Amino acid sequence: MTPDLIALTSALVLGVLYWLLWCWREDGGLLKTLVKTGSTALLALFAYLAGGPWLLVAGLALSSAGDLFLALDGRDADKWLKPGMGAFFLAHVAYIALFWGLPVSGGNWLVPVAQVVLALAGVTYARWLSPSLGEMRIPVFAYTGIILGMGVLALRLDPQYLAVTLGAMMFVASDMILALQLFTRPAGEAPRVVPSILVWGLYYGGQALIAWGAVHPFA
Repeated sequence: MTPDLIALTSALVLGVLYWLLWCWREDGGLLKTLVKTGSTALLALFAYLAGGPWLLVAGLALSSAGDLFLALDGRDADKWLKPGMGAFFLAHVAYIALFWGLPVSGGNWLVPVAQVVLALAGVTYARWLSPSLGEMRIPVFAYTGIILGMGVLALRLDPQYLAVTLGAMMFVASDMILALQLFTRPAGEAPRVVPSILVWGLYYGGQALIAWGAVHPFA
């Protein structure tokens, strides 16, 4: 097995392990943090070893930093949530730059329709969530804008990058569910099991598809 596939296999093992054992739990300590952060860090290593674009490697590495901050957020919410959002914001900037340079689909009228639907749905969702955001309103609105930009660009990619497009849509869906967990859950209530399982499954599956699809587009 080549080094890049070893890194990918290790990443998927850690991602599934976190999904099965920890994604809905607030406890777990250092091991939980290492497994969560390592799963996306190894995706970045896979992309690097496989000769993927540097913007892909940067997006995955920044996502790993975001995972670290959000893992620490469970211990000190006031300290780590904003840095976590900042890391993911920069990850989406890297993905936007990456997607901008990839081949695009031509002549399909469904693409602009899907782009408009995604943008309107995202803006409507952010407005609906707004009363629950408090002092996080501006950071959340900024983050919403950047992830919607990433999603809109992913929708225009050539069909050979279908895995990337699907991964990006999964990432957007994951963040929509996560926002409910972060901002509408009553104070002191433990994370809900089903939404937590959906968040990590969509997020990590999406990241894995983006990593694989950008390195190995369909012929």
